[in-house]
Amino acid sequence: MRRDMIQDDDDVPLEEEPGGAQTSEEDVVKQPTAVSFFYKRFFPDSCPADHRDWKWQTRNSIKDLKRLSEIFTLSDDELSAFSNSGVSLPVRITPYYASLMYGKSVDNPLRKTMIPREDELIVSFGESGDTLCEDHMTPVPNIVHRYPDRVLFLATEFCGAYCRYCTRHRLVGQNHDDYRFNALSWDLGIKYIESHPKIRDVIVSGGDPLTLDDFKLNILLSRLRAIPHVQIIRIGTKVPAVLPQRITPKLIEILKKYHPLYMSLHFTHPDEITPETSLACNRLADAGIPLGSQTVLLKEVNNDYHVLKDLYHKLLKIRVRPYYLYQCDPVAGSAHFRTPVKEGLDIMAQLRGFTSGYAVPTYVIDAPGGGGKIPVLPDYVEGRDEKYLYLKNFENKSFKYPDPS
Repeated sequence: MRRDMIQDDDDVPLEEEPGGAQTSEEDVVKQPTAVSFFYKRFFPDSCPADHRDWKWQTRNSIKDLKRLSEIFTLSDDELSAFSNSGVSLPVRITPYYASLMYGKSVDNPLRKTMIPREDELIVSFGESGDTLCEDHMTPVPNIVHRYPDRVLFLATEFCGAYCRYCTRHRLVGQNHDDYRFNALSWDLGIKYIESHPKIRDVIVSGGDPLTLDDFKLNILLSRLRAIPHVQIIRIGTKVPAVLPQRITPKLIEILKKYHPLYMSLHFTHPDEITPETSLACNRLADAGIPLGSQTVLLKEVNNDYHVLKDLYHKLLKIRVRPYYLYQCDPVAGSAHFRTPVKEGLDIMAQLRGFTSGYAVPTYVIDAPGGGGKIPVLPDYVEGRDEKYLYLKNFENKSFKYPDPS
C-alpha cells in the first residue's frame, strides 16, 4: 500500500473533550442486527457508545488495503488500483459508512464512490487536476474568489471520507505544504475578506469544515461573523452522510450563534438516508439552519430517475431541500463516473412535473476553466410569434402564453 494513500492519525481531530457524541436523544437510533454484527466482527473491542462518538469513528476509519481486504472481498479491478502509483487520492471510510456497504456486491453504488478502481488511473479527454481553475483564482492560500460578491474559504484539507470523484483531488487528504491549512493561512484568508467589502457571502468548505473540532470551528465562524460586510455564511459538508455522529448537541449550540448560517449537504444515493443521518439533519434544521443538498450525477450510481426521485423525497422528509444536481466535473481519472449531459437533461425532464417542485434541483455544469455554475435546462420553449410564446409542458403538450413582442 502506497504511503500517500494512507491518512495519518495525526490528522484526526482530537482537541475536543471526549464523549461529546453521547446523549439520551441518540438512544432513538438503534443499531440493526446487521450493523451490530458488523461492529462486533471488525471492531470487537468497541461498544455502541463508541459507535456514536464521531472521534472514535474518525480514528477508526478504514484507510489502507489491509483493512479494506479484511472487510470487503475486493475485485481485481479494485486491487489493481492499489498496486499502481497513479492513484493519488487517499482512501478513508468511516466504520459507520462502511457498515452501509458491508456485504454488498462490487456494483453497490456507495462502494463505487469510496473504493478506488483501476479506471482512476486513466486520464481522459478534457480532464485535468484543477478543472475549475481554482488555483488561478486563489489570491491567498485558502481563498477562491470566483464571483464578485462571494468567496470560497477552504478551511481544511481533511474529510470524513474521500469520494473517488472529488473535484479537489489535488488538495484533500494530501500531506502537501501548499494545501496545509493552519492558523497563518486562516489569518490571511480572514484579512483578505476584511479588505474586500464587496464580499457578502462566505462559503466555508475544504476538505470538510465539520471535521474541525468544536474549538477551531467556533473560532473560524466567530471571526467571519465579526466582519461587518459578511451577510451570510455557508458551510459545505458531507458529514451528515458519512459521519452523522459529528452533529452533536454541543456543535449545534456553536452553529446557532452565527445566524444567518446555511448548509449545503452532499448526498449521493438514497441508501445514505439512515436513522443516524435523519437525526443529524433534523438537529440542524431544528437549530434554524436552512439545509440544501448537492448531488453529483454519477454513472451506475445514481443516474436513474427513480433513484434520484427516491433520494430527493427522502431528503425532503428530513427537511433537506434538493438544491443542485451537478454534472460530474472532468477531474483527472473520473471518466467512468461521468454521464452524457443529455442523460442529465432527460432525468430533469422526468422529474419536472412528476414530483413536487421542492424535489427538483437545478441541474448545473460547473464550467471548466473557472466559468462558474451554469444551469442546464430541458427546452420547454418551442418558439414565438408577434403575440404568443409557445411552450410545452412536462407531458409534451403545447400551450401558448400571451407575450406581444
